[in-house]
Amino acid sequence: MRVLIVDDEAPARRKIARFLAAHPDVRVVGEAAGAAEAVDLIRSERPDVVFLDVQMPDGDGFDVVAAIAKEEGAPRVVFTTAHDRYAVRAFEVCAADYLLKPFDQERFDRALEKVRAAAPDDAVGERLRALLEEFGGAARFADRLLVPGEDRSVFVPVREIVRVEADRNVAIVHCAGRAYALRATLDSLERRLDPRDFVRLNRSNVVRIDAIAELEPWFHGEYKARMLDGTLLTWSRRYVAKRPDLLKRL
Repeated sequence: MRVLIVDDEAPARRKIARFLAAHPDVRVVGEAAGAAEAVDLIRSERPDVVFLDVQMPDGDGFDVVAAIAKEEGAPRVVFTTAHDRYAVRAFEVCAADYLLKPFDQERFDRALEKVRAAAPDDAVGERLRALLEEFGGAARFADRLLVPGEDRSVFVPVREIVRVEADRNVAIVHCAGRAYALRATLDSLERRLDPRDFVRLNRSNVVRIDAIAELEPWFHGEYKARMLDGTLLTWSRRYVAKRPDLLKRL
């Protein structure tokens, strides 16, 4: 059994590694101290099981799950958390198990046995997606977006995003002074962004509402939106009709 350990605290990683050392059929294939590093290692090492911390500085365990749920051969996940408020019921429904910190060798071994006893199947990714929905992932909007790179991945905080622009099959995420290319559709990204903070202007642009400097009425019910950085975009009539609340707000 190939195992990846993910926790931002080195003592916690050492503890899990020590508990795993008692099981000769287990091999630790890597350790990660953050969410982005975890995603990279999952993709490169293809572990069978991930012991995944819920809270980390650059993202949470659910960001990792969201990133790997669509991967072929997604690993089983055992969540580790110091807070039982993190949807224990959701873990029980869809995750292989969860470990509430502090846990001892006996409780850890039970989690490992539960993973071992699970019949192999091809529905792990589907269950991980169900976990996100059970937890509220379908309803909660993203706090950060994962941008995979050739050498490493990074999480971009949503609070830094000014606008997202579609460029064929790539989305360009514009932040203050930086831009990231993300292989995703604008529709999928729009669903992950809180409509209280973002608005879709046209087929190619989603923008932060507070980054709109001014609106100028245009022809046929359209508007010209000038962004704080000077970019001029068209708010098409189709998308104006979807957000009449903003005309009052703006």
